Amino acid sequence: MGWILAALLIFIFQIATILALEYRRPAKTVAWLLILFVLPVIGFVMYYFLAQAFKRQREFRINSRSTEESRRLALSRCGQVHRPSDMHGEEFAEQERLYHMLQRLTLSPITSRNESAVLTDAEAAYSAVFQAIEEAGHHIHIEFYTIRDDRVGQRLKELLIRQARAGIEVRVIYDGIGSVSLGRSYVKELEQAGVELRCFLPPRIAFFDKRMNFRNHRKIVVVDGLVGYLGGINIGDEYLGGNPKLGFWRDTHLQLKGDAVYFLQEVFMQDWWYTSKEQLADPIYMPPHSCTGSEQVQIVASGPNSRDEAILECVFAAVSVAKSRIYIETPYFIPDPSLLMGLRTAALSGVDVRIIIPYVPDTKLVLSATLSYVEEMLAAGVRIYRYRKGFMHAKVLIVDHLLASVGTANMDMRSFFSNFEINALLFDEKAIDRLETDFVKDMEDSGEVTREAFMKRPLRQKAGEAVARMLSPLL
Repeated sequence: MGWILAALLIFIFQIATILALEYRRPAKTVAWLLILFVLPVIGFVMYYFLAQAFKRQREFRINSRSTEESRRLALSRCGQVHRPSDMHGEEFAEQERLYHMLQRLTLSPITSRNESAVLTDAEAAYSAVFQAIEEAGHHIHIEFYTIRDDRVGQRLKELLIRQARAGIEVRVIYDGIGSVSLGRSYVKELEQAGVELRCFLPPRIAFFDKRMNFRNHRKIVVVDGLVGYLGGINIGDEYLGGNPKLGFWRDTHLQLKGDAVYFLQEVFMQDWWYTSKEQLADPIYMPPHSCTGSEQVQIVASGPNSRDEAILECVFAAVSVAKSRIYIETPYFIPDPSLLMGLRTAALSGVDVRIIIPYVPDTKLVLSATLSYVEEMLAAGVRIYRYRKGFMHAKVLIVDHLLASVGTANMDMRSFFSNFEINALLFDEKAIDRLETDFVKDMEDSGEVTREAFMKRPLRQKAGEAVARMLSPLL
């Protein structure tokens, strides 16, 4: 009997520990308690190594000070929007609270001298990115969650080797989990040619430092500080349809020129400091630009090292002021309770809310979690579409003609709370209309989910969705 009492006390201690540490996020608490009940000892070990909060470490504080000079230089060189009345969209004249929130929540201002180009698939994105790399005159800064040693990866490697040997500064950051299959030979070839590579949270170090759950999901390319790219596309053949299971890969990437590139560069510089402890303070990384565009763009970055969930709060704020429409494209729809309530409330109040999610999943468990939210969305009047042409991987939000968001963050709790992410907010009608055109085309390539048909799904599927829903804060 003694060992039973001891085991019970240990189990109670494990429950109490999780409750004490995770009380601020009830959904996450439920997920870990479920794992603990299924795997009493193993679950707690998993919690110890995977669930610890990302400490706002001294490296990031030093980094913030080390980039102050570059930031001041960027702010002095960029055009900024100083009042809601200066926004191009007429709808913003009534959105003073949203304007002030966007200006105060993020470290980058709404910039006013930009040109953007929406790249609707990987073929267009790779063509633009590789051409910019070929035309580099001073430096190439690259940051991807996933880099694969396949045909696309080889093209990138050969191009970077050629540019490094020509005297161009080349720096590359890749994520330790997202690029876990990247072989040492690939990295070594680049290093031997003079390319500087850094791994963000290598798996072995991250495991023992209890940071395995945190990933750098950003995709950033900055060339000469004058042109930048961000969006959903990594480096791999699957983005060109090379995965036979997923087929055609639908994604959205963004090319930027002008003021906003300074703040893409700043995010890269911060991540470079964290991975290398090298300060990139030379003003040449923030050069004057000759962009004549007048688009207004804001860069929004977030991560577990931040005090605020900037991307989530920007999304929630935009959704909460919507008057006519909210269009969302995302591969993973696992909203936190506040965003879920915001979308339901918007739909119930008459806003046209439409969400496109995949039909073919890359991860069945995550799809089950996504589908667990469909029934209540449909009940509120949200229209759900499942993309059938291939795999939907775009991360796009359109709110009225007020703003649109393109970036790396999915509509899920991992992106909002655990990943390092970066989005661009677009405020000009031309860019918003371009994204709307793509959205309408994607609806045509999708099947709409009706409430009647969805309610007839098998009981086994419903049970799987319920389990996935409870685990969703950890996915």
